[in-house]
Amino acid sequence: MTACTISEQRTRPSAAQKRDPRPPTDSAADLLHAMATLPADHLSRSALRDRAIEAWLPLASHLARRYGGRGEPTNDLAQTAAVGLVKAIDKFDPSRGEDFAGYAIPTIIGEPKRHSRDRTWDVRVPRRLQELRLAIFDANSSLLQALGRSPTVADIAAHLKITEEEVLEGLEGARAYNAVSLSTPTGDGDRATELGDLLGDEDGEFELAELRVALGPALATLDEREQRILTLHFYGNLTQSQIAEQIGVSQMHVSRLLARALTKLRGQLDGTY
Repeated sequence: MTACTISEQRTRPSAAQKRDPRPPTDSAADLLHAMATLPADHLSRSALRDRAIEAWLPLASHLARRYGGRGEPTNDLAQTAAVGLVKAIDKFDPSRGEDFAGYAIPTIIGEPKRHSRDRTWDVRVPRRLQELRLAIFDANSSLLQALGRSPTVADIAAHLKITEEEVLEGLEGARAYNAVSLSTPTGDGDRATELGDLLGDEDGEFELAELRVALGPALATLDEREQRILTLHFYGNLTQSQIAEQIGVSQMHVSRLLARALTKLRGQLDGTY
């Protein structure tokens, strides 16, 4: 191949250049304007779109770094911001006269925010509390620099123009962002134990205590003989025959009285327990 032939290939317009006679540009804004002038099915539009994304990608990366340091990998944030950039480029209309950066920034920022809201919480809480947590986080950082000390709940409430109760609610909801493992060690040295060992277990005595409280008024609805039969049977551990001998009735009659008394008690406890 001769030098002349190589030179001709370098200067010869490509097929894409023949289809799009306008000179190429490296300006990020001009790329968007050039892309907007082409029909949606134009062969050069895809290449211009790729160049525009590449040109504006540093802006997306810069905005993604704002959300760093919150426990989410930087690469994941950068990728979500890039998704927002692509959405902004695809929807941008230069004919409206709006600056692309001003149009794109809210769209780009929205993707890392949505990612943090949907993917990073260990326990899902309402969106209102998630957004309140972010607002409190930003307010705390701003007030720390402005006041030269850690801001109080009242300081944050005044800065965000919300009530102190709402700030406390947001702080409480923020605890759901990261869950603590029950295997987390607590204490030092030989006395160290796991967090799960310090948590209480279900105590059946509470249910029994409630039953005893409700049983007193229920027993008071029985007549004296029914109360005596129940006492001898359940507390004295006597058989029906032994109870019959003590109260002077037949064992069959004791059985009927015992059944009737228990039916009354169940009716009383069903309404109160």
